[in-house]
Amino acid sequence: MPAEFLAIWPATVLLFVISPLVAPGSISGSSLLTVLAFASVLAIASIGQTLVIQQGGLDLAVPGMMSLAAVLVTKYPNGDNSQLVLWIVIALAVGAAAGAISGIAVTRFRITPLVSTLAVNALLYGAVLFTSKASSVRAVPSALGNFTIGRIFGIPDLAILALVAVILVEIGLRKSLIGRRFIAIGTNRRAAHAAGMRVSQYQIATYTAAGVIYAAAGILLAGYLGIPSLFVGGTYLLPTIAAVVLGGTSLFGGSGSVSATAVGALFLTQLQQVTLGMGAATSVQDVIEAVIIALGMALRLVPWRQVFRTVRVGG
Repeated sequence: MPAEFLAIWPATVLLFVISPLVAPGSISGSSLLTVLAFASVLAIASIGQTLVIQQGGLDLAVPGMMSLAAVLVTKYPNGDNSQLVLWIVIALAVGAAAGAISGIAVTRFRITPLVSTLAVNALLYGAVLFTSKASSVRAVPSALGNFTIGRIFGIPDLAILALVAVILVEIGLRKSLIGRRFIAIGTNRRAAHAAGMRVSQYQIATYTAAGVIYAAAGILLAGYLGIPSLFVGGTYLLPTIAAVVLGGTSLFGGSGSVSATAVGALFLTQLQQVTLGMGAATSVQDVIEAVIIALGMALRLVPWRQVFRTVRVGG
């Protein structure tokens, strides 16, 4: 694994080491279980963002898709476990459709990813208000709630599910022909097109898959919270981007690592736990995430070697 994807691992270990020193209780048993649960949801959502960013895009439809999926699996089953599977399938299908719309807008109509996904996110928020009638949603069916808060040998089911998802996607990208072509397209679309690869189809498929992943994250988040708010995904846009940046994936596309992104999600969630434990306002989280994204872009954009040479010559 390239060095840029490895830096987040020791940083995360260091964070957990210093956490009890600056915020006592931040690594207690209950605290760790909470961190693992929310980090798992963030890691799953960030898989979709990683895939889109690897294709040189940026998906702003994360909040809308997570929120709509949460509404669909709470309002319509109305607590009935027999209806749960049907509405999970519908929520995932809606995620696929929304992602496909974004992908088609980007590839066929040449609309920039920021504009197209922002528009899709607005449509999804509108769908949330329409389907919920702007009233609070109901409790999730007990089967979903029991799964999301369950544990196996003390490890949250959500963490196990996130780990399996990360491993499958990582192996698929690095070992399969489709995965290698996916990376090649993200690295250089013109060269990939000249080599006969179906660039547009891969990009549309990427946004479609990302939509499904966001919907899955929204479903799991709704199950864990029990009675989610209407716009429960509203706080997940910046964190998914920040987790990708922390994992070392370039915001300009190319190679990436979903496993490093997942560790970035864990780092970010624990950092939020520590800052809250220190009594910082929740707005501090947004500042931290924005700084992480800015630093990630600066590391990629600024020609640091040239800067250092200039400083040495000037000195």
